[in-house]
Amino acid sequence: MSATDTDIAGWNSKALDEILSNDAGRPVLFTNARILTMDPLIGTMTGADILFVGSLIVAVGPSLFTAAEDDNAIVVDATGTTVVPAVVDTVALAGGRGERSEYVATLTPGNTSDLLVLPDELAADVPSALATLISRPEQVRALIAAGRPVLWAGADAPGRATAPETGIPASPDLTGNPRVGVWIDQDDFLHQELTADGRYDETRGGRPHAYQGRYWIDGDRIDYLDDLGFWAVGYFRGDELHHVGYIMHLG
Repeated sequence: MSATDTDIAGWNSKALDEILSNDAGRPVLFTNARILTMDPLIGTMTGADILFVGSLIVAVGPSLFTAAEDDNAIVVDATGTTVVPAVVDTVALAGGRGERSEYVATLTPGNTSDLLVLPDELAADVPSALATLISRPEQVRALIAAGRPVLWAGADAPGRATAPETGIPASPDLTGNPRVGVWIDQDDFLHQELTADGRYDETRGGRPHAYQGRYWIDGDRIDYLDDLGFWAVGYFRGDELHHVGYIMHLG
């Protein structure tokens, strides 16, 4: 009987409970799997392990299990499964990366612990693994994003992150936000006023209202939706606002 024919509801349930309650930074070790790293140096390994701590992959390869007890690792028996990157570099998949340093999202130590675990027969290669995730998510053994379970044993993991609602949100009330005000670049060419009602108004080279629209701040990122219909982005870095080549300070 194949792995896809069996009931997977209890697949590594104890390990899942430990991962979900892991507040002490314990390592997590998936063992005895076939691992398609998509790293041209490391390649594909069988009977291998992948170890991550939080959002970071720290080791990949055979025999990591021997140190699991020493490291107090949470062990997930991945026998009969294939592990692939959960975030796929489609350019690399098409053979379009000329240097290893250009590859992104590989299952390489030092990269983010985004990984997808499927039965071997449903993951002959990375494209077939992705097709299974999309068309048969109930067969997914684990989908891990930055070290946290999203799917486990064919179902949503408890407390998983959910995607934000699609569509343009209402303008926020930014009264009292320290980033509200007029931002001016070092050459005094660009003046960008951010108002508390979520609107911006740019003066460029003395030309008022060159661009106007709405904005949203998310952490250190600011997204602009101009009244003309295009989107743009900026980033707050300390007391600076970086936007399309301009570096601005509050006036």
